[in-house]
Amino acid sequence: MRQRYRTVDIVVPAVLGVAVGVIFWAWNLLWQVSAPLFAFFPPAQAVVYGMWLVPGVLGALIVRKPGAAVLTSTAAAFVSMVLGTPWGVEVALAGFVQGLLPELVFAAGRYRRWGMPIALLAGAAAGIAPAVWDNVRYYPTWPLSFQLTYGVLVVISAAVIGGAGSRLLTSALARAGALSAFPSARG
Repeated sequence: MRQRYRTVDIVVPAVLGVAVGVIFWAWNLLWQVSAPLFAFFPPAQAVVYGMWLVPGVLGALIVRKPGAAVLTSTAAAFVSMVLGTPWGVEVALAGFVQGLLPELVFAAGRYRRWGMPIALLAGAAAGIAPAVWDNVRYYPTWPLSFQLTYGVLVVISAAVIGGAGSRLLTSALARAGALSAFPSARG
């Protein structure tokens, strides 16, 4: 596989990052207004966390070159931050880390595996950062059982929404002809 970057290999992750960053802005609002629905068991809200972990996996699956996951996830986080987020500048660092972890999974596969199993693993890897960070930063007073449940649910949501969702979206975009400039257009 050619590892040299073309202009399109930089522009597309940036554009994806902007588009997903706008979606994040809406997702941030949804997260906040849906919190009362989970008052019965607050860690359960983590079932929808995976949306925030889509860009890294999606960028890597589409571009299939080193750095695409980090670039896409970081761009999405910056756009989300600029549009306004209750988590402030922390979002930029989170975006970088949430792109780096799936990047490491694709690197371990030597940027040659792009199917559902590696997408699931990359999504789950992205979920490790918020599973740990959120418990330390936002939920330190929760009982350990809540923290563990939250962490497990974040990783599962990341695998399903961030991993499988990104793999399915990549396949749909390829079928629609939107990825003709990339190797992902062939599957």
